[in-house]
Amino acid sequence: MSIHIVALGSECPGGVGPGEEAMGQGQLQGGLLWSYLGHGAMAGGPEESSLSNPAFMEYTSHVFGDVTVVVQDCPSWDLLDSDWASVRSVLEQADILVIKYSINDKMAFQQVRNGYAPRLRPLLRHWGVPVILVAVGARLNDEGPPCTCPLCASDWSSCVPHSEGLQLSRDLGATYLELPSLNHVFVGRYFGSVLEYFMIQCLKQKAKERPEKRRSNKLNEPHPPHLEQPARLPPIRVEESSFSKDLQWLLERGGQFADVAFYSGDSGKELGWGHAAVLCAVSPYFRQLLLGPKARERPISRCACRGDGRGDGGPPSLLSTWDGGLGMEDGSRPDGHLAGRLSRLVVKDPLLCLCLWETLMFLYRGAWEWEHLQEAVGEKLKNSLAVAQLMDRVRSFMGRDKGSRDTPNARPTQLGPQSLVNLFNSPLYSDVIFMVQGNVLPAHRAVLVARCDVMAAMFSGKYAEARSRVVPIHGVSSDTFLSFLEYLYTDTCCPASVLQAMAVLVCAEMYQVKRLQHLCEVCVCAYLQSMPSRELASTGISVIRLLRRAKCHNAEQLYVWLLHFIANNYLIFSHKPDFLELSEEEREQVERLRWPSRGYLQELSEYQQRRRKLKKSRCLVM
Repeated sequence: MSIHIVALGSECPGGVGPGEEAMGQGQLQGGLLWSYLGHGAMAGGPEESSLSNPAFMEYTSHVFGDVTVVVQDCPSWDLLDSDWASVRSVLEQADILVIKYSINDKMAFQQVRNGYAPRLRPLLRHWGVPVILVAVGARLNDEGPPCTCPLCASDWSSCVPHSEGLQLSRDLGATYLELPSLNHVFVGRYFGSVLEYFMIQCLKQKAKERPEKRRSNKLNEPHPPHLEQPARLPPIRVEESSFSKDLQWLLERGGQFADVAFYSGDSGKELGWGHAAVLCAVSPYFRQLLLGPKARERPISRCACRGDGRGDGGPPSLLSTWDGGLGMEDGSRPDGHLAGRLSRLVVKDPLLCLCLWETLMFLYRGAWEWEHLQEAVGEKLKNSLAVAQLMDRVRSFMGRDKGSRDTPNARPTQLGPQSLVNLFNSPLYSDVIFMVQGNVLPAHRAVLVARCDVMAAMFSGKYAEARSRVVPIHGVSSDTFLSFLEYLYTDTCCPASVLQAMAVLVCAEMYQVKRLQHLCEVCVCAYLQSMPSRELASTGISVIRLLRRAKCHNAEQLYVWLLHFIANNYLIFSHKPDFLELSEEEREQVERLRWPSRGYLQELSEYQQRRRKLKKSRCLVM
């Protein structure tokens, strides 16, 4: 048996540069590996003719008595640039790779780390060859003799620090060694121990492979059939979230459900409309302005704070309420505004009057568009000082945490789907009540209309729900409908079980919310795929009936996925009674995709028969 060791790099300061001759016999005998092999090393060898590049110096020796060690040493790294193909062919044959560098040659180390290590790293990880990274030399010290401590930082400008060598070894997946010199103590005790460990592991691996080959050839046993992996289950594609676009649509076209009107403080001109529920959910300022200290107290005239608003830490007084028409039926608007309670807000700040639409759009869509708001406001105001003042006003709307109050450029609190989580199942500004199985579920028409097209038609048309505050819901459990409402408010869905996910899927199909339907499909697939085979065989959940419901409620992705899932677990589902409920077309598709296949089972049966015959023949011989 033999071991092939490939060495790259030079342990001598300066190494072998481009255009210089390869190291001679004297330099070779003073090298790291030659010092370890001792007097038994011989230059050249039987494999010297196979070398296509003379830059590799080859020498052989014997270890452990009869094990031949073939070393191919290349001190010049420039060979990787000039003849990479030959270097790669040599590395493919290596059992152990040794990389060397001098501690006192920092430029060569940096060249190895930045230029050659990235080329070797993917190959070494692919081949799984053990690597030893050896740093040779003592660090210089002008005030005294050379220091042999690996943590010494006496001269980091020209020497390679211990930390950098250790980091390079981690990048290459190598064993790191530092040798102050090449005497027999350091080479034999430290480097030799590590090298011998890897050589023993290599010999064990080779000895393990050889008897298996001899045994298989001698007995001539039949090979078992190859079982292919089951077909990959088709992915479930989920649409991107439209939460921000839905709220933008509510601001642009949802005036029928608006209950907040903005007026200019100077001219009294109407500036726009909004929705109290959304404004109170996303902004502490509007919550304080519209609700006051108590939700039921609504004074006739109120500012958000007294004076300049700085005494109690609140925002400056930018808006005030004028409740001249509060609590009165307002049916005079020609745009179809629903008669009801209306809050009128007077905008006192002139900059906010000019950019009220951009500010409301930002509040509705979310604070991740802070830069877009700055750009839109800058194009409209054309004044950097005015833009900074207006952005400070908007920041006061959003509220700032205690850690960022003193930072003028602090971004406001991040908004998103979680901005309406406080409105979910809350009576705050609720204008509709769903009665589901005797349970009262408050909701807000503005949010429902923006997030669900079916509810938009239900509350906007000439249906009874548009004129009634209490809306009964039939055919859906309260928990299922509550999960449906939770998605509309938070854009998330987390059913607790497979059956709950299917119930929410049916509700989503009823109200034509496609993205929620896809999320439920993903939940069903995740729950089924996480079940081990034993639990899948004993569970009371009928996958065949789930398949029927998925087809009935237009869950096409789940339907296709369940067919593949049944085919991949054919041995489990084919023994269940409900397997006969599959249609002829579905059964043909399952049979075509089944795993394991009929051909494999036939080959397995024949293999087992041959094994039994072979076992009987051995018994007769014995």
